[in-house]
Amino acid sequence: MKLLVSACLLGQNCKYNGGNNYSEKVFEYVKGHEVIPVCPEVAGGLTTPRIPCEIVNGVVTNKNGESKDTEFRSGAELCLKKAIEENIDLAILQSRSPSCGVKQIYDGSFSGTLVEGKGVFAQLLEDNDIKVLDLEEI
Repeated sequence: MKLLVSACLLGQNCKYNGGNNYSEKVFEYVKGHEVIPVCPEVAGGLTTPRIPCEIVNGVVTNKNGESKDTEFRSGAELCLKKAIEENIDLAILQSRSPSCGVKQIYDGSFSGTLVEGKGVFAQLLEDNDIKVLDLEEI
């Protein structure tokens, strides 16, 4: 099986704060499968570290009020293209991310409040009939 995986879950330091979200559960789950790591935010040209972003009224915005929507959406498109080219079977994505959140995202107030919703990459994958799994579903 070919799996597309949020690179931060595999230990790559691409998270907004310069760290990662390494998951032993994901590491064990992907053993024996072909794994394609992606970070839509980095693919869209954002630096690591970077100012935290949330989706505010449908627009990805950083904590300073600057739109990063173009970067998030272009990175999501590039990663979607890779998923299609690689003919992946499943994407495993980081929870709550404005890119990769599958079930919940932060509400745009930068207060830590979660709401039901999807990150821009997770939504794009689903819109293209690619099965996505939230980290917490593993």
